Amino acid sequence: MTQVGEGQDADETTPPVMTFGAPTAGEILAERYELVEHINNDSAGRLVWRGVDVVLRRPVAVVMRYPGGDSATEMLQAAVAASRVVHPNLVGVYDAIDEAERAYVVREWVDGQSLRDLVASGPLDAARATAVGNSVASALAAVHATGMVHGNVHPGTVMISDDGRVVLADARTDGDDSQESDVRAVGGILYFAMTGYWPHAEAPLRGATAGHGRAAIPDAVRDANGAVAAPRQVRAGVPAYLDDLTMDLLDAEIAPPPSDVLTAELARLDVPDDDYLDNNGPLRFAGETGEEPSPLAAAGGRKVALGIAGLLAVALIGLLIGISTLGDGNGDPETNPVAAPTSSAPVSEEPATPAVRNLKISDARIIDPDSNNRTEVRDAEKVFDGDQDEGWSTETYNRSNFGNLKRGMGVWIDLGAERTVKSVQVNLSDRGASAELLTGTTNAPSSSSGDDEVLTAYLKNKIGQPFEEHDGTTMTFDGFDADKKYRYLLFWITELPPNGGGFKIGVQEITVQGS
Repeated sequence: MTQVGEGQDADETTPPVMTFGAPTAGEILAERYELVEHINNDSAGRLVWRGVDVVLRRPVAVVMRYPGGDSATEMLQAAVAASRVVHPNLVGVYDAIDEAERAYVVREWVDGQSLRDLVASGPLDAARATAVGNSVASALAAVHATGMVHGNVHPGTVMISDDGRVVLADARTDGDDSQESDVRAVGGILYFAMTGYWPHAEAPLRGATAGHGRAAIPDAVRDANGAVAAPRQVRAGVPAYLDDLTMDLLDAEIAPPPSDVLTAELARLDVPDDDYLDNNGPLRFAGETGEEPSPLAAAGGRKVALGIAGLLAVALIGLLIGISTLGDGNGDPETNPVAAPTSSAPVSEEPATPAVRNLKISDARIIDPDSNNRTEVRDAEKVFDGDQDEGWSTETYNRSNFGNLKRGMGVWIDLGAERTVKSVQVNLSDRGASAELLTGTTNAPSSSSGDDEVLTAYLKNKIGQPFEEHDGTTMTFDGFDADKKYRYLLFWITELPPNGGGFKIGVQEITVQGS
């Protein structure tokens, strides 16, 4: 079990961090977070502790630095920004507190190990490396969609949980970081996963010196001019398609694609190996027909795309000539018209696979079928206005089940048209709510009877698993059928969490991702 704060352990040669009033096991921070065990000190000298949220009784990681105040501003600002981006491949940030003499960030505890530690026992195979790269790129796409930058992508901040989940931790943006550098770092992640070497010599890790201590990651093999050796030159068996993609991302002369385009490309490649005839050559031939071309190639992100297209064209012409020759021996177009195409125009490509993005919500309203008092159906537009500080809220009830007055309440959203949906993320004001996601085709008037009609129809179509007394403030539903399209969705709340002597919940923001 490994946890990292900045993404790495401190160098073994670094003296222990000595602070006045250093925390001790059993201490409770902010009357809520109990420190259990000191895990390590990261490269920036911050203390990383395993703790417990004594209110929600869940494990947390506490990343602490001395002093607080101005010196902790960057850490706290990065944590606040990260807390606003919710994604399955991002470590959740729960709290950020400045106590002047010290400051600390409370985040999700991940049982598992960093990619750095995982690869220490041997490089990953191509399929697993691709899956890791896809998860990291997907996390970055979520960050970049908000206009932010992660700025700290390396093998120490990529974590693999015991259940196989890949998460990216510890955003730490400074003035030198950009979305482009984030995307190029995915190339570094792929390179490291397949070879065990880190290709970004200019910054192997923040605060670490290559070749020293446990924090070090071996620098990539280089030629006399300092150029990085391709993964296939370092390790046998690396597929050419993945070698090309990795080296293109690392090539400063080739503009990297946007993170969402890269995510779509890696998702296309992230399939079982037995779906392909050959995964070691320059092309991966899909086992199923009708596969759309790479969105990254369509976007011009890979220099090999044109070369591959040229090879396919040459192969096709050769095949047609061969058919002509075998057909009648003289290639007469009258007797073998297939051998003599009438046009030299290039065959048009199919449209690229749409990249996953945030979908626009065109309308929303509150569904309250068991009440004639319509005072709670206001402010539905605040759940998709992009401002998580404002949202819609229920009234306060005397019991978590709405005081037995109603079956529940919910937020109905309209995507404006039928869409392919990948996930729905709901940001809530408090922890402890129970809710589920429903879908349907009914769009009845906003009234008690109309709301009852919607609920009755939608209860037959549940998306994914419901959340029961959820211990977080974000619910992510991703059980959508990739072959279906959706327009209407209903976030249905069945149980309220305690709040100020009663029970209530607020829906701060709903985000839908798809294409």
